[in-house]
Amino acid sequence: MEWIKKLWGGKLIIKGILDEEDARLAANSGADALIVSNHCGRQLDGAVSSIKALPGIVNAVGKDIEVWMDGGIRSGQDVLKAWALGARGTMIGRPFLYGLGAMGEVGVTKCLEIIHNELDITMAFTGHRDIQNVTKDILYPGTF
Repeated sequence: MEWIKKLWGGKLIIKGILDEEDARLAANSGADALIVSNHCGRQLDGAVSSIKALPGIVNAVGKDIEVWMDGGIRSGQDVLKAWALGARGTMIGRPFLYGLGAMGEVGVTKCLEIIHNELDITMAFTGHRDIQNVTKDILYPGTF
């Protein structure tokens, strides 16, 4: 990774991390961020979900490297849950593509607006106005 980053010269983000040891290796390799992802379960049917792997990975490396999450983000509630568990960014694929397929560029914009509005409403329901103040305390014990 160090060699690739040197050749690349830009930010290096490693995607596909599901294991705490792999996360530590990514953090120690010089990567700028990592993405917890099981590639939507396409590679292995029995792979752990990204949201289930997220807390352990954040606990292992969250202070050393920025952690993002990919997979299963379908709503603003999903975004907030991932944030509460330590992800500092989430990625969407299917909702974006559904919007694109249904309405083209307007559909993508509508998809993003829906997720943003759901996030805003969900934050209000949890008593928060600033996502920076959201922690896993908003989640019901045993749901993560």
